[in-house]
Amino acid sequence: MEFYGKSLCYELLAEVGEGSYGKVYKAREVGDERRLLAVKKFNICGDSSENGIPAFMIREVALLRKMKYFNHPNIVELLEASAVPVGRNLDLTLVLEYIDQDLSTYLAKVPACGLSRDSIKDVMQQLLRGLDFLHTNMVLHRDLKPENVLVSSRGEVKIADFGLARIYTFNIALTPGVVTLWYRAPEVLLNSVYMSTVDMWSAGCIFAELFHLRPMFQGYSEAQQLQKIFDVIGFPSKEDWPTDSPISYSVNWGPKRSCTKLLHNLGPEENDLLSQCLAFRPSSRTSAAKALAHPFFMNP
Repeated sequence: MEFYGKSLCYELLAEVGEGSYGKVYKAREVGDERRLLAVKKFNICGDSSENGIPAFMIREVALLRKMKYFNHPNIVELLEASAVPVGRNLDLTLVLEYIDQDLSTYLAKVPACGLSRDSIKDVMQQLLRGLDFLHTNMVLHRDLKPENVLVSSRGEVKIADFGLARIYTFNIALTPGVVTLWYRAPEVLLNSVYMSTVDMWSAGCIFAELFHLRPMFQGYSEAQQLQKIFDVIGFPSKEDWPTDSPISYSVNWGPKRSCTKLLHNLGPEENDLLSQCLAFRPSSRTSAAKALAHPFFMNP
């Protein structure tokens, strides 16, 4: 059963990725256009197929359909989605526009001297435009990281992988275990209520990574991740600690201090924007729209 898009004919060229639910292939359309495509194939086995398509897959298709209606240049485009029963299993296929590489691969190719300020500005502007579009449409991505940000050979930046994304309202109960650990906001690590500002924290982590060419906070447990965050941004006051967190405020986390410069090799504008993205209190964190109006993007 096809449930979205006109039927596309394509040939698979190579496997380019694999996850717990399936594989991603590079493909080429058969016909006049012969454009390159990304084909995500999920195989839902046995008992799970009796319960239908898993919720995260339905969410990804639904949100990509919603995004396609507006055709935003910084969101990956869904071209076709289909689900076909094969015995007791269910094969779900998503066909998306093909982008050459993700931001992680892009950064791995950057020479040791680093990216130019103009290149960083261009990547961040496009990323923030995509985030602003999502948040304006009440969508939380919830897993923003370099592997989920695509960069084409023409320099186009597109947000991808909406498997953890959600439409949010003000009283929604959201899952605590979201966002890859190194890009996870403090309120998520503290099992507190969160909103679209979790994506802005992740964007701030990516912003720092564009300068340093390595992740800013590399913890290997939630507690260690929090410690690494506090080592950089300083330990928050008790007033800023989320009241709904099951983790109690404790001075044992580290000394209280305020940081005016998060990264010492950055100029004042870069540090100011980074500080606004990496504010501990979510209500103090900047939005994508406000970040786009920051002097970092205005000044030559």
